[in-house]
Amino acid sequence: MTAAIRAEFRKFFTTRMWWGLAIAIFLAGIALAVAFGFIYTLKPDPAEHRPMGTPLQIANSVYTAGLGVGYLLTLTIGVMQIGSEYRHKTITSTFLGTPRRARVMGAKVIALLGIGAIYGLISLAGSVLAGAIVLHARGYAPFPEAGVFRTLALSLLVLGLWALIGLGAGILIPNQVAALLISVGVAWIVEPLAGFGLGFWSWGRDHIVPYLPSQATSAMVSGVSRGGGGQTVHELTWWGGALMLAAYAAVMAGFGSWRTVRSDIS
Repeated sequence: MTAAIRAEFRKFFTTRMWWGLAIAIFLAGIALAVAFGFIYTLKPDPAEHRPMGTPLQIANSVYTAGLGVGYLLTLTIGVMQIGSEYRHKTITSTFLGTPRRARVMGAKVIALLGIGAIYGLISLAGSVLAGAIVLHARGYAPFPEAGVFRTLALSLLVLGLWALIGLGAGILIPNQVAALLISVGVAWIVEPLAGFGLGFWSWGRDHIVPYLPSQATSAMVSGVSRGGGGQTVHELTWWGGALMLAAYAAVMAGFGSWRTVRSDIS
């Protein structure tokens, strides 16, 4: 298993794609942390007397501002980790080199969790550095509570889980280009629009929206979840969001791996 895991890491880190994505996720973390830092530290309207959130919520929102871009990138990595094997016909040699297919798929799962954590560290390096500077300059404590560090740790898990969702999508949709377009389109456009629409319906806002992947991610790292028209939805706890996102990853990666183990490879 160790050799298989090492091979999966080598397949990814011997390409030019990994450092291109690293630069993108690092710069996105900086840019969004700065933008959200200024937005969330704006003085509240005197007529409303309503701040943007508690110091902990503000810090969490600033430091995880780049997570939306980050999980789309790790979703893409998950799709390409298996999709490129089918596209370039290397899946046959992979299974010939390691005849036990379950071991190969297990190695891919472990490698993707590690890759997601690595990109999470890169993203957080940019967002925490820039966000802390903005928060301090605006008169806010960069680390108001210990809960900030829990959020940062959960951010690493988020990116790994989204990579596994991408792995499942890459297996279930054999065409790599179609898998990328569909998975990113659903995660970036369809699912948020569905959550927005359901947010105007009280039953959907309370019983469907909180369990969508993006809302589970939001509850997991920031505890901020909003429905249609900006209405606050019934949100999950951080551990509930973690379990929900892990369930999505387990179903997608688990079913996809089962299909790969049992299907014929030409």
